Amino acid sequence: MLNNIGLPGLLLIAVVVLVLFGRGKISSLMGEVGKGITAFKKGVSEGGKELEDERDAEHARDVTPDSEKDAAPEARKDKV
Repeated sequence: MLNNIGLPGLLLIAVVVLVLFGRGKISSLMGEVGKGITAFKKGVSEGGKELEDERDAEHARDVTPDSEKDAAPEARKDKV
């Protein structure tokens, strides 16, 4: 059904929406849509950074020599 709309149909719908809601209401609505898209992109970016940080943390490894790992905590304090 939506395949048959075409350009004239879309223009007619746009004119009807403009008449019903007015230019001011539509521009404020589009401003809110823009803010929502910006917030979504920011959230996706922050989520990606968080996943990278977790992945980097998983790859971090303990490089403490085995001899010091087995030593008592008091002995390690003396070396530091």
